[in-house]
Amino acid sequence: MKKFNIRKVLDGLTAASSSSSSSSATAPPGAPRENDAVQETLQSEHFQLCKTVRHGFPYQPSSMAFDPVQKILAIGTQTGALRLFGRAGVECYCQHESGAAVIQLQFLVNEGALVSALADDSVHLWNLRQKIPAILHSLKFNRERITYCHLPFQSKWLYIGTERGNIHIVNVESFSLSGYVIMWNKAIELSTKTHPGPVVHISDNPMDEGKLLIGFECGVVVLWDLKCKKADYRYNYDEAIHSVAWHHEGKQFVCSHSDGTLTTWNVRAPAKPAQIITPHGKQPKDGKKPEPCKPILKVEYKTTRAGDPFMVLSGGLSYDTVGRRACLTVMHGKSTTVLEMDFPIVDFLTLCETPYPNDFQEPYGVVALLEKDLVVIDLGQIGYPIFENPYPLTIHESPVTCCEYFADCPAELIPALYSVGSRQKRQGYSKKEWPISGGNWGQGTQSYPELIITGHADGSIKFWDASAFMLQVLYKLKTAKVFERARAKEEKPSTDIVDEDPFAIQTLSWCPESRMLCIAGVSAHVIVYRFSKQEVTTEVVQLLEVRMQSEFGDGDSPDPGGDQTPTLPAPVSSSPQESEPPPTQSSSGSTSSDGPRDNIACLQVRSSPLKQSPGYQVELVIQLVWVSGEPPQPITSLAINSSYGLVVFGNSNGLAVVDYLQKTLLLNMGTSELYSPSDPYQRQPRSPRKTRQPSGALCDSNDGSNASEDRCKSPTSAKMSRKISSSGEQKPDQEDRSHRWCHILLKRQLSDVHEGIAAPATRHKAAICRTFSDPYSHAKDNSFTRSRSSSVTSIDRESREAISAFHFCESFPRKNDGQPGPCLLVGTTQGSVMMVALSLPPGGEQRLQQPVAISSCGTMAGLKGGILTMALLDATGTLLPPSYEPWYDPNASDEDKEKSRRRRPASPPSSQEGQDSQFAVLCSEKQAKVLVMPSQTRIYKHNITETSFVLRADVVQMAGANCIACFCANGHIMTLSLPSLRPLLDVNYLPLTDMRIARTFCFSNLGQALYLTSPTEIQRITYSQETCDNLQEMLSELFTPVETPEAPNRGFFKGLFGGGAQSLDREDLFGETAAGKASRSLAQHIPGPGGMEGMKGAASGVVGELARARIALDERGQKLGELEDRTAAMMASAESFSKHAHVMMLKYKDKKWYQL
Repeated sequence: MKKFNIRKVLDGLTAASSSSSSSSATAPPGAPRENDAVQETLQSEHFQLCKTVRHGFPYQPSSMAFDPVQKILAIGTQTGALRLFGRAGVECYCQHESGAAVIQLQFLVNEGALVSALADDSVHLWNLRQKIPAILHSLKFNRERITYCHLPFQSKWLYIGTERGNIHIVNVESFSLSGYVIMWNKAIELSTKTHPGPVVHISDNPMDEGKLLIGFECGVVVLWDLKCKKADYRYNYDEAIHSVAWHHEGKQFVCSHSDGTLTTWNVRAPAKPAQIITPHGKQPKDGKKPEPCKPILKVEYKTTRAGDPFMVLSGGLSYDTVGRRACLTVMHGKSTTVLEMDFPIVDFLTLCETPYPNDFQEPYGVVALLEKDLVVIDLGQIGYPIFENPYPLTIHESPVTCCEYFADCPAELIPALYSVGSRQKRQGYSKKEWPISGGNWGQGTQSYPELIITGHADGSIKFWDASAFMLQVLYKLKTAKVFERARAKEEKPSTDIVDEDPFAIQTLSWCPESRMLCIAGVSAHVIVYRFSKQEVTTEVVQLLEVRMQSEFGDGDSPDPGGDQTPTLPAPVSSSPQESEPPPTQSSSGSTSSDGPRDNIACLQVRSSPLKQSPGYQVELVIQLVWVSGEPPQPITSLAINSSYGLVVFGNSNGLAVVDYLQKTLLLNMGTSELYSPSDPYQRQPRSPRKTRQPSGALCDSNDGSNASEDRCKSPTSAKMSRKISSSGEQKPDQEDRSHRWCHILLKRQLSDVHEGIAAPATRHKAAICRTFSDPYSHAKDNSFTRSRSSSVTSIDRESREAISAFHFCESFPRKNDGQPGPCLLVGTTQGSVMMVALSLPPGGEQRLQQPVAISSCGTMAGLKGGILTMALLDATGTLLPPSYEPWYDPNASDEDKEKSRRRRPASPPSSQEGQDSQFAVLCSEKQAKVLVMPSQTRIYKHNITETSFVLRADVVQMAGANCIACFCANGHIMTLSLPSLRPLLDVNYLPLTDMRIARTFCFSNLGQALYLTSPTEIQRITYSQETCDNLQEMLSELFTPVETPEAPNRGFFKGLFGGGAQSLDREDLFGETAAGKASRSLAQHIPGPGGMEGMKGAASGVVGELARARIALDERGQKLGELEDRTAAMMASAESFSKHAHVMMLKYKDKKWYQL
């Protein structure tokens, strides 16, 4: 535990006072005294960075494999990633270093090992017996391209087919090549004049391991005799082959072709196919060949004991089905069922009861890997329903536009969200259990609840349970339901500011304790939601329209308006003499063709009654409107506070404060008006555009103008004229503040912030930032960025100062205040932090009738770069979270409400009572500062980065203390202690490759963080040493010891007449003794980086089979040696007895009986 010397604090005070505009010779009131020095407990050894788990659908999948005994599914991707799935919650991610596409996967069934073949012609052996799989061996082919692999069940010899048409054989134990090679020119007929093409299929006869079926792309299939090293039969067809499947008895096989046909061949009749069918071809009446169809990419032929076999195939549709979705066809007996898929099929596998290829297969399901989904079909039920997928694979259902992470949130939240979300589940799933059920959950000690919230391009919001390294969707909210939808393209409103996805979520703010949710969308709309367990029908959706004007209107120059501080006059509906339509009605806007659009919202709120299911229900809709032909600017920051009943949002025009309890607009102010006239931090506008008229400073919700005398009033006059009680006269509920973290602001998108940066260095940085592209992102990911530049010139963008951050708090609004009160901290893109004082009426009915007064108190501090986050600490360094109101059901009966109020614990006395100082923590894109309140004197400052800029910063709780966590555009993740801003961690983790990472990266408490690593996957990381140390225990286990099923019984007659499966001693054929050594230049062996744990796991895995065999051989030799010794001793004893017997015989040979 480190105790800070007061000398450091005094040094900081000296530096701060010298740089401050209001320098003072003496220490200001509120500065920390010597006995107030904060003791910091966080040290560098508390921090370590590592990846934990990856959730979501594998991005760009390319191949798949299934272990029928372990019941584990493996999926490979085009970027070289491997994702392994078992039962719900059992997931694993690993990556090939080369990043080459995975073209094929093969399990060593029930051995805890997996072989992967990559597009760079390398083959790898993965050990799955450890929690983090590792590569044990690799083999890189130099002269031939790999096209197909086959590993027979319970075999250690892997067949590898190549583009040249050759087949090489690899020992998977040692990963060495055998000298046995099947050359293409030996396999095909000598009379063939053309090359048969690449090998597209390899499989051994289910009943005879010595016979290998080889399919060449040109249409030739060869049955190769491994022992005799010659082709037994050759089967020729005019169309190219895509796949081959055996009947389990080994007497027939089926080929799928490029013309949409299936050919069935009898093994001993190679002259012509036994049957040719075109499953989706139209059969002409004149007996001609059916019309060609699209290629059948894959076919599987599975038999059952008690009925007809199943034939499952993908592709093969007729060419006239243009625009039809991808289909999977199931042929069973005389019925053919076509199952339409939502996305193109990458691969499919049939799930069978037995791993033995020579037994009745008894298929029970089909796993279909689609480009953006994983579907498992139940073959055992009529209609082939799908299984309900337990994995979190729907993250990308609509592109993710924002993301937030809450660790250690209130425990009752997850059950509450689950109970309302369970009613949203689809019906019609299979009744059976999910068949991919292998592995075991981790034995983690992490017991705190974790939540992830994702906002999407279609306006939906999903709540995910992320506890214990798992992910499960809890509840989905569709915000677009509030608005009317255009029925046709010609009816699409002309007021849209985005080409598509007008409902996309841009940012959101959530208070876990009160369950209040506020979202901001790309169409400049804000929606406030309350959580309720009761269903309700809203007759009229409450609507508030806000007119936020550019600061550069039609005047000549900005006029600060004398020495008065700009304040809010009053709620727009509070003055009885003002005759205005109620907030629920939209104002009449100008849409005439001869004039600019004015007072028009981008979206139309629905006019019909809105049925709202249990869960989040609309409280208020706020829309920014067009102003004199200028579209509303995107909302860059947002915050809600349930205790104050306020929501605040800002953009490049300024900020607006709305009272969502009274449904009134409290403040609509330009950014420059927040500065006091003598403010040293004020940035004067430098745009050629003219400033706006004074009447535009404050606008009501429905009328475009306000009385000029209401525009600027001093805090005193505002309070006197409206008889608003001072901050000291508030109700006890307002004074009682909770200590729990209740409110986390979801930051604006990165591209929004850089619109308003003025300093040359930051302008250069913003230009760099805007050059980042998102090559892998969904097209809709950045579709709403067009409007940001459409109505704002480049010069104007540089000069505008946007609002970038908000923070509600209980603090000292002015330097000489002695008592804290409700405040709002406002951060801008040019590094200014302003304080706004709030004066709230007493609770109860008075809160709903009396107005809230707001007064700007000028600038607190200036930092380099845009402000990212702000927080307050008390004098002991403890975080002071924003106050909140405990949740209650707004639709419950009055009696239930009264009960819930009684049950709510009385808030403890505020920790700020009697306090004379606080620490204000401010963090921008370039630096962090800590100020002492109320003197607003800087005591600590740290330049986070000089060459890059911070993308995301959060004040988080960690190991019982607080710190600032930062993620920089150069890939560095850093943490700083509080309040002294000592660097504790600096790791070069992840360079910013696209805007998705910047938009979705977020930190949470207890050392957790996440980001979207691809459009479909969430990567979770930890920066906690404790979590890293316990990671092995927390991760799930893929391999579990399972008995391999018994081999099928051959039967008496089959055994008698040789009709059963014929085994083959492959060691005799492919071993070095018989086949010799392979050419060294053909492939290079690379030992894997499996490490000691990998080697230990391997010793008990497939690679250890040889070692176990040696041990068994030694034991057997030892026993044989003992037996030999015993036999020799018996022989010696017998010989001795024989000698003695012979001597006795000679002694008594000639004697008579009476001489004995």
